[in-house]
Amino acid sequence: MSKSTGLCVLAFSGGLDTSFCIPFIREKYGYDVATAMVDTGGFSADDFKRAEDRARKLGVVSHVVLDGKQQVFDGYVRWMIAGNVLRGGVYPLCVAAERVVQASLVAQYAVEKKAASVAHGSTGAGNDQIRFDVAMNVLAPGLKMLAPVREHSLSRAQETEYLAKHGLEIPPKTTAYSINAGMWGITIGGKETHDSASAVPDEIFEMAARSDPNVKPRLLKVRFDKGVPVALDGAKLKPVDIIENLNTLGCTYALGRGIHLGDTIVGIKGRVAFVAPAALMLINAHRELEKLVLTKWQRFWKDHVADFYGTMLHEGQPFDPSLRDIEALFQSSQERVSGEVSLTLRYGRFDIAGVSSPHSLMNAASGKYGEEFSLWSGQDAAGFGKILSIPSRLYGGAGASR
Repeated sequence: MSKSTGLCVLAFSGGLDTSFCIPFIREKYGYDVATAMVDTGGFSADDFKRAEDRARKLGVVSHVVLDGKQQVFDGYVRWMIAGNVLRGGVYPLCVAAERVVQASLVAQYAVEKKAASVAHGSTGAGNDQIRFDVAMNVLAPGLKMLAPVREHSLSRAQETEYLAKHGLEIPPKTTAYSINAGMWGITIGGKETHDSASAVPDEIFEMAARSDPNVKPRLLKVRFDKGVPVALDGAKLKPVDIIENLNTLGCTYALGRGIHLGDTIVGIKGRVAFVAPAALMLINAHRELEKLVLTKWQRFWKDHVADFYGTMLHEGQPFDPSLRDIEALFQSSQERVSGEVSLTLRYGRFDIAGVSSPHSLMNAASGKYGEEFSLWSGQDAAGFGKILSIPSRLYGGAGASR
């Protein structure tokens, strides 16, 4: 392959794939490599330090950390809460929004640095390659895009061996599992997730997020203002801080653990384990509040468009204008979604204990379900039931006459 010259900006996480890309891009393509790590949550100060040390050890010309947490919330997470978005009814799309923001910020940074190329470490089998490709093609169309792991169909074992030759030893547990941490949750891939029948061992969840089996049950209160989380136990906080606090607390209680099996962007089935306590607590709390303050048809249409919204985001299409239209619907629907939700936390599970709102449609009703009524009479109810049965009666009668 002919050698290129210039600068390549690599979207860097500090993991195996992106670490491999540093010396490989330099040797195979001839570029100087600058690494850009995007903070979308889930990283500690030690994580950032280790990642920078690794990048510099592997020979980068520069390394930068870009803050993307607020952009993840403002651009996507707030709408996933508003839409109660769970892919397959299970998975809170821990990775999709973060990858879009990571790719977007790295692409913008590469343009600012007047780089010749931009790169990512995705393989050819997963969803991330498409998310990075789409964002980088939209935001940095003039740059050559590299994905060395995908282009050369490399295995994790081959990458590990290559890095060892360049003086970087990767622990075996790192090559067995791929763990990605972010604001909206942690995903775990490897071994048991490669088939549909194997159970993911508890120790793998513990490796990703430590819990304390001795924690005592407790009550937690989350306040929403127009669909946005604004307070925990009465203390006003920024939404990003609420999410981080709930993740820390939820991991201690072993909450938000699950396994999702579904369709990938490239058409194959995929399976992933995840730990997403903040996402699942907030979505479930928000949904319960909506049940109290929205009409059934508001929730019906929200659920339908939310499923499409989640699909488009999952499949790497965050820039499609239809998503802006759906966000406008979400914005309108959240006008009355204000109130407080109580959750009971126990080790391994949480439950909605109660919900209150100044816009409660339950308080507005003059009656108690199954007991009392004052907005209608018994005769009114009987007539309503009779009228409601007419379409089915007519259909049944038409079939019997033939």
